[in-house]
Amino acid sequence: MKIREAARKLGISVRAIRYYEERELLTPVKERQSGYRVFSGEDIWRLQTIIALRETGMNTPDIKQALENTATGSPDGLRRYLELHRSVIIKEWLELRQMIDTTEHMLSQLAKQQTVPVEQLFELAIRSRALQQQRRSWEDRWNYDQLAPNHDQTVERSEGVYSDYEQAMDCILSHLSPQPGEAGLDLGTGTGNLAGKLLARGAIMCGVDQSQAMLTQAQQKYPQLETRIGNMLAIPFVEGKFDFAASSFAFRHLTPEQQLLALQEIHRVLRPGGRICIADLMFTSQEAQRQYGGMLQEGSSHAVLLPHLTDWLKEVGYEVQTRRINDLLHIVHAVQQV
Repeated sequence: MKIREAARKLGISVRAIRYYEERELLTPVKERQSGYRVFSGEDIWRLQTIIALRETGMNTPDIKQALENTATGSPDGLRRYLELHRSVIIKEWLELRQMIDTTEHMLSQLAKQQTVPVEQLFELAIRSRALQQQRRSWEDRWNYDQLAPNHDQTVERSEGVYSDYEQAMDCILSHLSPQPGEAGLDLGTGTGNLAGKLLARGAIMCGVDQSQAMLTQAQQKYPQLETRIGNMLAIPFVEGKFDFAASSFAFRHLTPEQQLLALQEIHRVLRPGGRICIADLMFTSQEAQRQYGGMLQEGSSHAVLLPHLTDWLKEVGYEVQTRRINDLLHIVHAVQQV
């Protein structure tokens, strides 16, 4: 197939195909005598893939990387890049929404006052910037891709951080009491242990985690579990998707500011009347944090203050219950009042 035939078949311009050639996204062979480009079935497949990825907003370098890691017709490498791209888009969408909200608040302030309220506008800008920084600053300092192969064995020992692990899982199940067909979200799902228990109760579950290795194991254990790359600061779903959301032993990986941002994100993706259940090591007060502070290794985890979470949930309209499993392990269960 010649270049003009390929362009007509795919509904794009010859110039676009030449651009993709220049960027080394495809390399059609040339006839020896005429020097015309000849597009094979694989070339057409690559062009179709390029067009599809461009439609999602993926940039040229990322498309090139995706193609280099994707065998013809093989979905695994392409799926990985699309999932990462979706995660980036969600984060950018949330940041854009935050900028819109900031602009709306600034316009509201201007409408209320005769003079330009510079200090108030500056404070709004600083708060908006802080939210962006919180989303962008999170990183996996624990290398969960490397920990994934032995994660289940670590949990089964039920020692240290994971003391009373199964009791906490049973408590979450009891609080959430999922009904068959309800949509549930497991944040920081890891290898899917909690999601698997909720699936067994008839819930339709999705697990979100930043570790591809963890998600791969989760899918192997629970093929019916939908998984998505992402984190709690930019949950890769639109709002109003789930009946309930759960998280176990993941909040301590967030700073106090990020913990509240994560609650906002969970609230965003829940339907009216949604339920939240969080299990983690938590301190009941700052005094308790000082007493047990040595149990948190510097740089590995952050303190989770129980009142820090419950106060926010109550302020936005949730009825909140807490349960203590051991000295540090607590359960927070919240139901949105409608």
